[in-house]
Amino acid sequence: MKIKGRIIGILKVLLAVVLVLTAGFCVSRRLPECFASRDGAALAAAAFTLTDGSYRLEAGEEQATTAPEPEEDTRVSRRKTAVPASEITSGVRDKSGYYDSSADHTGEREIAVEERNISGDGTLVGGAYIKNRTGIAFDFESYLSEPLSFSVGKGGAEPQVLIYHTHTGEGYLDADVDKCFESYYSHTYNNDFNVVAVGEAIKRSLEENGIAALHDPTVHDSTYSGSYYRSAETASADMADYPSIKIVLDIHRDAIGTDDCKTKPVFEYEGRKGAQIMILSGCDYYGEMDFPDWEKNLSLALKLQTTAERLYPGMTRPLSFDYFSYNEPLCDGSLLIEIGSEANSIDEAEYTGELLGKAIAEATKDNE
Repeated sequence: MKIKGRIIGILKVLLAVVLVLTAGFCVSRRLPECFASRDGAALAAAAFTLTDGSYRLEAGEEQATTAPEPEEDTRVSRRKTAVPASEITSGVRDKSGYYDSSADHTGEREIAVEERNISGDGTLVGGAYIKNRTGIAFDFESYLSEPLSFSVGKGGAEPQVLIYHTHTGEGYLDADVDKCFESYYSHTYNNDFNVVAVGEAIKRSLEENGIAALHDPTVHDSTYSGSYYRSAETASADMADYPSIKIVLDIHRDAIGTDDCKTKPVFEYEGRKGAQIMILSGCDYYGEMDFPDWEKNLSLALKLQTTAERLYPGMTRPLSFDYFSYNEPLCDGSLLIEIGSEANSIDEAEYTGELLGKAIAEATKDNE
């Protein structure tokens, strides 16, 4: 029995060694790719960030490139949790159940809110900056000058632009303040204070500029795991319902700073503060993500980036370009855009949505 026990012990040790060696081999194969992509924006576009503003995945989060195959009945059904656009509040906001900056916060820990304009970092292209984290030298000016692969019609009734939210509950502060308190939780389905309100601002602005748009406020982040797959399903279904859609925008907000100080990226236009935007455009140079037309998406991203910066100086953070896809393979005009951070006020974010709609109209006018 003792001999048998020793043999079993030796086999366990050998198995452990094999597992360690296998893990080490896998890590050694992946490390070069990780270091080539130095910023975590290649990993996730969620509301959870490290202290320097780079991204990290929430537990179980994943990105999708195309709509998933049908799943069992436990799947979050499309539009079951949607709020009709006609019911999305504009004007006076209802703070019921939401954080109130003006309430009594006696005894709570204070968190500083720091304003900052994040710009001037990366490669200057057409008057705006791009952060190229791929490790490859690209001729971005040529992508900027390349005509779009689609045209955006004006004046028609059929939607040309789809707006949706993978992380529907990403919220903003209720007011422009220089501090908040520990009870502030920036995830809410109160559509007066989250990215849905910003999506509505973009939609209104587009329509005021002659471009019909569809805003789908379906909730996809009741759990973070699988949210990109669910949102890809929603966007694909909307595109099937409306083949006229040319541009697909996944509108998020960022979270920047530390536990003691939140950073809000701002700019000013006509005496009013807005939340800076960050466009994310993916690269599939090696053909590993089923994203063959990434260069066409990049062309739109650069046109929108440079147009927004020309019209509203300081509006854009450097465009993030790296090895990721998210839902961008859905079409040539699919982009992920971060509008502000959790420390921006909802007024600042909505103002940016208004300006972004105008920038989209301007950036696509040559392809009407």
